[in-house]
Amino acid sequence: MIAALNRLVDLMEEGLTGDFDVKQVARTLGTTEYHLRRMFSSLAGMPLSEYLRRRRMTVAAAEVVRGEQDLLTIAVRHGYGSAEAFARAFRAVHGAGPSEVRRAGGPLRTQPQLRFRLTVEGSERMDARIVDRPEFRLVGHAVRVPLVHHGVNPHIRQHIAALPAEEHVRLKALAGAEPAGLLAVSDNLDPDRAEGSELTYLHGVAASPDAAVPGGFDVIKAPAGRWVVFRTTGPHPRTLQETWAATATEWFPSNPWRLRPGPEIVAVLERTEDFRAATCELWLPVEPA
Repeated sequence: MIAALNRLVDLMEEGLTGDFDVKQVARTLGTTEYHLRRMFSSLAGMPLSEYLRRRRMTVAAAEVVRGEQDLLTIAVRHGYGSAEAFARAFRAVHGAGPSEVRRAGGPLRTQPQLRFRLTVEGSERMDARIVDRPEFRLVGHAVRVPLVHHGVNPHIRQHIAALPAEEHVRLKALAGAEPAGLLAVSDNLDPDRAEGSELTYLHGVAASPDAAVPGGFDVIKAPAGRWVVFRTTGPHPRTLQETWAATATEWFPSNPWRLRPGPEIVAVLERTEDFRAATCELWLPVEPA
């Protein structure tokens, strides 16, 4: 995976002044766009699209300052159809428009070329198991919420708090498949996992494919396949979020698996009354790399 990510960076450098097809590059590297984007954003700390934009604007800034060509020519060479679109992207990266920078010589904010290296960490053991599951359904109450990387997601907390107590009883009666208990399900995630990007959050249970689902519930299908299951114990939600991040930085680079599209599930097995500590299982859909 480290070698694939470095090759990806090299190919992006070659495509800074043209179209860059992430899907085709992923096929060339023997992986999927979904997995490649997730691994890149987790290890780089920014979405792949944001890194590509910053690199393009870094190179474009040198051309702007040199003043040898008009701004529209520079814009088109870097993949923008108009000087206005180029100016917006340029300002977002450098904090000033290209005309201002051409006159003043700055400000310029450089995005260095990334290089991924394997470091010896892994001091914390990751408890995981691989399970093979037929198709099952996730049944509950869904809502679109923004992604929050650290701490409690207030939008999810508000969604759960608004559910009547009797809904939890109805949900538990529908549970009939593993993972057991009330579940926190994330689906339709942005592959780049950008902070603030929207996802579908479902508070519900796993039901067997043939179970009758009463009206008023939302349903997410979990396709048949393999899952990696991580068990976490500690302060909540910090321990769970740290483990989620470590799957990309430690577990996937060390194991012959990759993510496949599908919902990501958290099952709370035990928790303190105030929910400040919990034992959880994190279910991620995977396939052989």
